[in-house]
Amino acid sequence: MKYTGKCWKFRADVNTDEIIPARYLNVSDPAELAKYCMQDIDKDFVKKIEKGDIIVADKNFGCGSSREHAPLCIKAAGISCVIAKSFARIFYRNAINIGLPILECEEAVDNIKEGDKVEVDFTAGLIKNLTTGKQFKAEPFPPFMQELINAGGLMEYVKTKKLRA
Repeated sequence: MKYTGKCWKFRADVNTDEIIPARYLNVSDPAELAKYCMQDIDKDFVKKIEKGDIIVADKNFGCGSSREHAPLCIKAAGISCVIAKSFARIFYRNAINIGLPILECEEAVDNIKEGDKVEVDFTAGLIKNLTTGKQFKAEPFPPFMQELINAGGLMEYVKTKKLRA
């Protein structure tokens, strides 16, 4: 899968309470959750982004509480994928479970500025900064994990497998 979008940069150690503030955890509708994505870092974030945009973050993105709401609100807000130097372990797994494409690539993070237009070939792990022409290589997920993400997450994957059986 390929994604192209404008990049939004975030610092290191963005925690799940900043991605989706705890006061909204009683919300279960993804579209409603999306309205509050990154609100405590940038109250206008969801007003500025466009469908397909990309989050680029420093290390340890998604640290803190182990809430599925965090990657879910990012995906529901229309962000196509997240590139970071590293992800918190629970966020990493939750992103896969809900079908949010993520890639780790320090070199890309260091060479992408907010506002740059970037193309991500998730299958190959290639990240191209269309603004500068620079290209970076991330480790792509193995095919079975890509299937989970392409299906829309673990639950959707299970549903499609049951339908084929």
